[in-house]
Amino acid sequence: MKLTIGEKVSYGLGAVGKDMVYMLSASYILYYYQDILGVSAVAMGIILMAARVFDAFNDPIMGVVVAKTKTRWGKFRPWLMIGTILNAIILYLMFAAPPALDGAGLVAYAAVTYVLWGVTYTMMDIPYWSMIPAFTEGGKEREGLSTLARSCAGVGSALITIITMICVFKLGQGDERIGFKLFALIIAIVFIVFVAITCANIKEKSTVDMETPSVGQMFRALISNDQAMAVVLTIVFINCSLYITANLVIYFFKYDFGGEGWYNSYTIFNTFGGAMQIISMMLFFPLFRKFLNTIQVFYVSFAMSILGYASLLILTFTNMSNVFLLFIPAFFIFAAHGMLSVLTTVFLANTVDYGELKNNSRDESVIFSMQTFVVKLASGVAALIVSICLSVFNLSNDTSDTSAVVEAVANSSIVGLRMTMTVVPIAILLVAVFLFSKKYILTDEKVAEIAEKVKAKREAESK
Repeated sequence: MKLTIGEKVSYGLGAVGKDMVYMLSASYILYYYQDILGVSAVAMGIILMAARVFDAFNDPIMGVVVAKTKTRWGKFRPWLMIGTILNAIILYLMFAAPPALDGAGLVAYAAVTYVLWGVTYTMMDIPYWSMIPAFTEGGKEREGLSTLARSCAGVGSALITIITMICVFKLGQGDERIGFKLFALIIAIVFIVFVAITCANIKEKSTVDMETPSVGQMFRALISNDQAMAVVLTIVFINCSLYITANLVIYFFKYDFGGEGWYNSYTIFNTFGGAMQIISMMLFFPLFRKFLNTIQVFYVSFAMSILGYASLLILTFTNMSNVFLLFIPAFFIFAAHGMLSVLTTVFLANTVDYGELKNNSRDESVIFSMQTFVVKLASGVAALIVSICLSVFNLSNDTSDTSAVVEAVANSSIVGLRMTMTVVPIAILLVAVFLFSKKYILTDEKVAEIAEKVKAKREAESK
């Protein structure tokens, strides 16, 4: 039976709330602690990266826990709801650092809350994405659900990039510390409500019985699924390139573009970029799919992203007087990332059938736990690169007068910021293209062939 409109909407709302929370953490946690609270950029970079190393052990184990779960509410929904509530609480605490803390105490608070945020996000994220193979039989329905979920996730991410700084300034009446605290509280509440709607209206329509593996068996299963490994590594590089830019763009507008109303220009830029990301998921991707297969759309998206970064680099060295000129690179970068987000989810879902046929094991929770881990790993690597950039090029909140900061920042620092924000992502994307082209073999025709073989295999085993 096909998914109903109500089920699709409910599932999509969960993605909106989930990615609002993720984008708030991924894009603003470094800015909050480094630029507002004064924590060392290098210290924050180490914290964010160390948390991702911890996730290397936590995420796969959570995948096994989900796989072992059997309740009357299903395999996924209990963990989805529990993880959401805990993650929402930690999110608020993370952006509500006690004013009495400073120095080592503040660093410790940031480290503990961020690690706990990562743990609870995993608890919720793995079961959410693992629902896709359990809800669909493959092919167009799976691609459609993946597209919907990623489109809604893009809406959540775009909303955060669009409204955060404006809301922070208004809620805090100019005090960014108070503004972030209140804004995080609002987002946490919205998150819980949206996921509650998902849990209330979504049920597993088909779950293949499977042996739950040990941690050792799980790693062997992942290693043996070469297509899953190819996809997750590609996801690391794609997201790392985006997060480097996402983390640095606020510093670009504050210290390079400058002006007393820099956050208005920042918001205008993100509003356009967020809109392009949503439109690319909902309109551009389906349009390209009418003429191209998924792998061809993938390469087109890569080319668009690289073109966007190149044009951004050129513009930063030529004309910085008009924010609307920056819409040119924003169009290519955000539109490309929107389509890449959909495609990587589709590709990863396809590797579940591939693994079942090749290894006689359908490890959707295990495989999707890798997606959760690699996305967070990418954000950690990006944060470390960004923190090194901020430290080396001496970009920090030295004064409340932003225009004075812009004048005081050395030209070499500005050049370093621009190069890190553009050239480094281009290099990372080129590595991703090379890796993907050499390793990924699941064309649309191959996926359809595998789906038929899996279906026939199940029918034979059921007799």
